[in-house]
Amino acid sequence: MGSLSVKKNVIRGAFFLLAIVPLIFFRDFYEHFYVYLTGTIIADVIKNEWHIVLVSIAVSLAFFFLLSFRRKVKWAEYGIVSAFFISLFVEMYGMPLTIIFASKYFLRPGLKAPENILEFNLLGVGFGADIVMAYGLVLITIGMMLIFAGWITLYGQAKKNHPAFGGIYSLSRHPQYFGFILFVIGWFFGWPTLLTLFFAPVLVYKYIILCKQEELEVEREFPEYEEYKREVPFLL
Repeated sequence: MGSLSVKKNVIRGAFFLLAIVPLIFFRDFYEHFYVYLTGTIIADVIKNEWHIVLVSIAVSLAFFFLLSFRRKVKWAEYGIVSAFFISLFVEMYGMPLTIIFASKYFLRPGLKAPENILEFNLLGVGFGADIVMAYGLVLITIGMMLIFAGWITLYGQAKKNHPAFGGIYSLSRHPQYFGFILFVIGWFFGWPTLLTLFFAPVLVYKYIILCKQEELEVEREFPEYEEYKREVPFLL
């Protein structure tokens, strides 16, 4: 148990360091958010690359819809998740409607986002990422790793009528939900427009509510879950 406590503290410390990155690079983060939320980035965004839109939507929805969670819940939330991904990628690579809208009212000529620290080509389209987008990519990657780790643990429990307590679930009661929340926040940092400003808080709220609903369901069926809750943190 001692080694597990040490592991939890190390993980929390790592996430704390990750959380203060925006404070360390405050100016870069401020400039990034400013140019996106005011539409000043309009001349530099990718437009009309609809094959990238379709591939991005298909991969993202397939990844999340094929996941298994600890207990069955009502997944009406798939609708809002689908709306998020579809509108997000249409905005990013097809038609940046909220950026166009913002640029009509808040555009400040001459301002630029922080310089790219990462550039690459994919499917014939050139991509670039400044330090804030790279930070968002780190959050997205960690989120996907948590979701995948949760899936592996649950796959091992597939034939048992018992909630998962081991594996990644010994560190977090809801690693997949936590992973999804990081995924959404990562996209918000990378693409902070009116669209994600609306969707991100809604999705985070919905998935925290789902966590609590799931716990009530599991507690009714498995009394030992109460002790598990005392030993393992809600998300981190």
